[in-house]
Amino acid sequence: MTLSSKIDLEETLGTLDLEGRLRLIAETGRPAVFTTSLGIEDQVLTAAIALASLPIQIVTLDTGRLFDETLQLIENTESRFGLTIERFVPRQDAVDAYVAEHGRNGFYESVEARHACCHVRKLEPLAEALKGASYWITGLRRGQSGNRATTPYSEEDKARHLTKINPLADWSIEDIRAFAEEHDVPLNPLHDRGYPSIGCAPCTRAIRPGEPERAGRWWWENDAKRECGLHVAGEAR
Repeated sequence: MTLSSKIDLEETLGTLDLEGRLRLIAETGRPAVFTTSLGIEDQVLTAAIALASLPIQIVTLDTGRLFDETLQLIENTESRFGLTIERFVPRQDAVDAYVAEHGRNGFYESVEARHACCHVRKLEPLAEALKGASYWITGLRRGQSGNRATTPYSEEDKARHLTKINPLADWSIEDIRAFAEEHDVPLNPLHDRGYPSIGCAPCTRAIRPGEPERAGRWWWENDAKRECGLHVAGEAR
């Protein structure tokens, strides 16, 4: 299918099912990278890519502070689907410099220090992971938080000079769980312990009844729109 404009891409993606959305991107012949954090949404995308044998590179950011359960899930997922999830890690010299200035857990002290940690452990490795990519596929959904309520199927990431594709933008958490059950998708056991959104271990807690899905991320900060910087529109990263 030929897409003549960004509007065509957004409209076309909205008419397709999940496999169709992923296949549309894969068959452009341009490099596509899917970054997985091993949460339930990303596990569904990994399964969809694997089951359809699509030529989409699957990568993850191993920050050095992930839960043991997340690290084990990487191996379980590779075994289940017969694929390789490429790990991108932070530069040791950058980590050492952060620790020297802020301390290993200095991100609790200020928003600036937390952003600096995310930059070293996530944003710099992400830049490496996306080198040469035309499309960046993510597991963003509108239902994850108020800050993501208007997530489109596609958007231009001008800072990274690529197009971000959000194939699950309109999926509910019920849709996600149903797909995972139908296709025997391995999931992080932390989901059953109250962690709908899982990041680095020191920065993630279980949520309380009635809280939004991402309330457990950087919970000590007051900004309702808190993010790590990976998915902040318009920000030069």
